[in-house]
Amino acid sequence: MPDKILYYAVVDELSSREYPAGLFRRTYTEAGGLRDEAFTRNLIWKNSSTLVSAERGDLENDFIEITEDEAGQLMEQLRARWTGASSA
Repeated sequence: MPDKILYYAVVDELSSREYPAGLFRRTYTEAGGLRDEAFTRNLIWKNSSTLVSAERGDLENDFIEITEDEAGQLMEQLRARWTGASSA
């Protein structure tokens, strides 16, 4: 079971804090492991090295830490945007 999960909204030159381009999560496990994942257009979480790249100086995107509730709302927003379907 994960120790801690942090969520990040990704903002690039074509998006904003209010309308982020994507969603990432970083999971810290009890055993000391670390896993970074992006929420993809296939509506699944997939391993990603993008957060590590940003930490190493890739400034193409901004990563804004958000709460779990905000991440859930953003997932629904992205799902609707990518599929053209309303979550209602």
